[in-house]
Amino acid sequence: MATRSTPQRLVPLLLSFAIFAALPAAPALARDARLGEAVAPLANGTPGNTAPRVLTLDLTRDANDIWDRIRRGFSMPDLDSPLVAEQQLFYLNRPAFLKQVFGRGGRYLYYIVDELERRGMPTELALLPMVESSYNPLAYSRSHASGLWQFIPSTGKHYNLTQDSWVDERRNVITSTNAALDYLQTIYEMHGDWHLALASYNWGEGAVKRALQRNMEEGRPGEYVHLRMPDETRNYVPKLQAIKNIVSQPELFHIELPYVANEMQFVTVSAPPGIDLGTAARHADMPLDEFLALNPGFNRPAITTPGHTFVVPADRASRFEARMAETLRAGQGWRTHTVEPGERLDAIAEQYGLSLVQLRQLNGLGAQGVVGAGHALLVPDGIDPSGALEASRLLPFAAAAVRQPSLRMSAAPDTAASSASPGREARLRFNPARPSAIGLSARSDEGRTARAAADRQAGNGRGAKAAQGAPKGKASMAKSPGERKTTPDKRVAKAPAKADAAAARSKPVPSKGPQAAAQKPKTNKPSR
Repeated sequence: MATRSTPQRLVPLLLSFAIFAALPAAPALARDARLGEAVAPLANGTPGNTAPRVLTLDLTRDANDIWDRIRRGFSMPDLDSPLVAEQQLFYLNRPAFLKQVFGRGGRYLYYIVDELERRGMPTELALLPMVESSYNPLAYSRSHASGLWQFIPSTGKHYNLTQDSWVDERRNVITSTNAALDYLQTIYEMHGDWHLALASYNWGEGAVKRALQRNMEEGRPGEYVHLRMPDETRNYVPKLQAIKNIVSQPELFHIELPYVANEMQFVTVSAPPGIDLGTAARHADMPLDEFLALNPGFNRPAITTPGHTFVVPADRASRFEARMAETLRAGQGWRTHTVEPGERLDAIAEQYGLSLVQLRQLNGLGAQGVVGAGHALLVPDGIDPSGALEASRLLPFAAAAVRQPSLRMSAAPDTAASSASPGREARLRFNPARPSAIGLSARSDEGRTARAAADRQAGNGRGAKAAQGAPKGKASMAKSPGERKTTPDKRVAKAPAKADAAAARSKPVPSKGPQAAAQKPKTNKPSR
C-alpha cells in the first residue's frame, strides 16, 4: 500500500541528500579558495555548450608569460560603471590597435612589472602607459609632456630626470619608470586610495584635494566616482579598468595577447664617450629603430660624455662591448667642437668633412638656426658619420626641440590617432610585426629618482597626454568615449616634415581643462 509522503518525512531525506552531494565538492572549493583561483562555472554542462573558456590562475606554478604575471599582481579594487563598459567597447572595436600597442608594450613590461613587485605596488599600473602614451617612449604632447609616463618638464626635474640638449630622461624607460612609480607612491600615500591617486596623476593632486574638500563641505561622499572632475579625468580610471578587464580575460573577449616571455632578456651596459647610436646599433646586430626603441632618451645621435648606458639584448652584451672597444681603440669616435667668436658654421663643417646640412642635422639645428660663441657642436673624429646621420633622422626631439619647446614635430605617415589622446606620434616608427619580449635586467641608480616628500603642498595638473598610435583608416579618426568634446591641450598640430623657422617660432595653443593648471607658474606642485 502506498503511503503519502508528508513534509516532515521529506525534510530528513532532503537534508541527507544535500550533505551527500556537497561532500565531494568541498575539497575542490577549499583548494580553489586556497590557490586564489578565479573559478567560473559553466552555464550549461552539456557537450554542445560553447561558452568561452575563462582563464584561471594557478599560483602554484610559474607564470606562463608576462600577462600571466601581471594578472597575479592585480590588487586594485575594480570599478564597475557604464563608463568602463563604454571604454571597453571602444578598445574591443579596435583589435588591430590593441595588437599593435600590446606588442609595443612587450618591450618594456618586464622591467615595469619587476619594479612594481619590488615595491609592492599593484601590477595594474604596468598598464597605465597604454593610457598615457600607448607604450611609445617618444610620445610628446603640446603641453610638452614626454615619454611612456608623460612627465612635463617641471615634474621631470623635480624627480631628477635630466633634460638638456643631449639627453631627455623622461623618455628613458628605466629612469622615467622609477620616477613615475615614486610619484604614484607619493600620491597614494597622500590619499590612501588608488583611484584617487590615479585621478591625481592625471589631474594633479591639488585639484583632487580641492574636489574632495568641496564634497566634504557639501556632505557628499569622498570616493573617486562622486567627485566633480573634468571629462578627461572622469574617463581616466575607466580606461585603465577597461584595459585591465581585457588583459584579465582576453579569451572572453576573443582577443589574443601577443606572447611576451616572463624572463629577463636585456641588460644595461656602459656607453663609452665617442660612440654614435647608428654604430652602436650595428655592434648590437639590431635594426636602428629597434635599438632606439630600447634607448629613446638621447637627443643627439652620439655620446660625448661619460655616465650613460645602453640597453641591449643580454646574449649580445659581451660581443657588443668588445666591438665598441675595438672601434674606440682604432681612434674613431665623436667629440665636441666649441664655437669660437666669429667662427662660421660652414667653415666648421668643412673642417670635419661635413656639409653644412649634415652639421645642422647632427646638432638638431633648423635651416635658420644660429649658434653663438661657446656653443658645443657634435662633430666626427675620424669616424664615418653615416650612422649618426641616420640616427639623427629618427630622433624627433633633438637639441632644437629642447631649446625651442614649442617646435611641432612632424608625424610619420603611418601614425594614427590614439584611442586615449588624439595627438601625433614622433617620427620614430615601431614595427608591430616584430615585437620583442624585452626585460631590462639592470636597474638604474635609484638615487637618480629621488622620492618626493609626502607633505608636499598641492600641485596642479600633469599636462596633456602624449600622442599615441591607433589603427589606420576610419578608426584613426575616432575619439575615445569621454573625449568627444575637443580637448585642445591634448592635440598636437601636424607640421611639415621639414621644420622651418616659422614652425620653430610657433606658439602652443592655450590649454583648457585640467591641463591648463600645468602651465600656471604660481603653483608649487607641477604635474608630470
